[in-house]
Amino acid sequence: MELPESLKNAVTQMTKIPGVGEKTALRQILTICRWDQEQLFALGKSLIHLGDLNSCSQCGFYTDEKLCQVCSDEGRNEQGSVCVVESISDFIAIEKSGTYHGTYHILGGVLNPLLGVGPDDLKIPDLINRVNTRNTRELILAVNPSVEGDATCSYIKDELPDNVDVERIGFGIPIGGSLEYLDSMTISKALENRKRLD
Repeated sequence: MELPESLKNAVTQMTKIPGVGEKTALRQILTICRWDQEQLFALGKSLIHLGDLNSCSQCGFYTDEKLCQVCSDEGRNEQGSVCVVESISDFIAIEKSGTYHGTYHILGGVLNPLLGVGPDDLKIPDLINRVNTRNTRELILAVNPSVEGDATCSYIKDELPDNVDVERIGFGIPIGGSLEYLDSMTISKALENRKRLD
């Protein structure tokens, strides 16, 4: 059976979303087909307005203005702390935790010489310039633990002035996790990141 052209086009567009296959896309589109005209127009309008989003000139997060809400907050800027993350989803995850109150810098990935990704392909030069021209006292590297992530952190550390305190977030055993089910790399990282009990 051949699907109507408008239905096929909508499914094709939906499958462009990472993690959404053809079956999932078809189910989602069939659900949307049951919406009334007003709901469909509201969805379409919201998607069109995504094209109006800007990237924050300081951290790279999405914004309607020149600076995002975090970077335009003077109190957060005065902290002198920048949390470096790989992606926008990492930014959102840390911000949702409610435990960090400084600013961010989104790299847009990690160094990967095998794939031809060097420092200039990421926002590393912008980060170095930002640290050198602003009152940055602390840099927190919240980069995922991998060979490429470790190399990226080492590179950034080497490029920074000595007066900046550089830290990397801890990795290891998740809350509620059981040692017997964890892989050796996770256990290794947990042992590396141990700290003294006071």
